[in-house]
Amino acid sequence: MAIRLVTFDALHTLVTPRLPIYVQYAQTFEPYLGALDPDALKRAFKSALNQVQQEHPAYRGGAQEWWGDVIRRTAVGAGADPKAVDASLGTIVPRLLKRFSSREGYKLFDDSLPTLKKLKELHIHTGIISNTDARMRAVIEDLDLMPHLDTVLLSEEEGVEKPSCEIFKRACERLGVKPHETVHVGDELDCDYHGAKACGLQALLIRRPGPEGEEERKEPGENLTGVKVVPSLHQVVEWVQQQSAV
Repeated sequence: MAIRLVTFDALHTLVTPRLPIYVQYAQTFEPYLGALDPDALKRAFKSALNQVQQEHPAYRGGAQEWWGDVIRRTAVGAGADPKAVDASLGTIVPRLLKRFSSREGYKLFDDSLPTLKKLKELHIHTGIISNTDARMRAVIEDLDLMPHLDTVLLSEEEGVEKPSCEIFKRACERLGVKPHETVHVGDELDCDYHGAKACGLQALLIRRPGPEGEEERKEPGENLTGVKVVPSLHQVVEWVQQQSAV
């Protein structure tokens, strides 16, 4: 079955932080809250993000307030004085939001642009489906990705997020492609891989090797039995070409 559309998750699939997020948080926090332990920040950020995602999916209440909650919980969870956090949050939040709205906070993986260009040469549509706020659109524009994409669906803008079939369905409909002619590529086992498969799309899970597992994005205890895994985006192109040859 020929593939006509390849959709990608954004963060940790096409785009990656220039420095680990907890390091960039530490740099922004320090002038106001003092030096915080990097490992504590790393744990606190992951915990805060998961909590807020569960409590307020799809950025309900607005991205600035949503991320302000994550940032406050991260700082306090890492040991910062709550009073100092509250006193400086009005400065810290805008600075972090600005940093993560451009190439200042993010960069492309080395294989991102070549992969999108190769898919275009093969006359295959490309798009992004990402559980993120509208700032990701500014990021991909700043990183010069937009000319190589046919559609971009961000959960804040769409009001729905992966693994809901609605967001996958919208991507296909906007380009006149059927779900079974589409493959979605992402780093999250449930939202990206199982979510896409449950909605009738084909799927590939990306697991990039890297220091401290920062790029592999593995979850503790995950079961990859029967899951189609690729170590880079170059293998996505190879897989798509193989499907067309079947």
